[in-house]
Amino acid sequence: MEIDLNSLSRSELEALITNAKKALSTLAERERQAALDAAEEAARAHGFSLKELTGIAPAKAKTRGKVPPKYRNPQDPSATWSGRGRKPQWINDAEAAGTDIAEFEI
Repeated sequence: MEIDLNSLSRSELEALITNAKKALSTLAERERQAALDAAEEAARAHGFSLKELTGIAPAKAKTRGKVPPKYRNPQDPSATWSGRGRKPQWINDAEAAGTDIAEFEI
């Protein structure tokens, strides 16, 4: 695959660079994962886990735990909000009416 770089515009060249960087990044991650899988398989073949051999557990995705509610709707006590994410409509309506959000704190 040969690309005539001299015939491309500035925006096309910048897009090509951006796409190439993304491709390199995903390739590096795939190669890293393949190496990790091979290392885990080799360790298993010898009766060990990778953690036993290295003392390091394989990386896992971090997840956020459930957060307890921080605000409660006085008209409907079952309607609560943790303070994360989009504000519920009942808070938006109360703020539009001039009510301070602190009045809804649990």
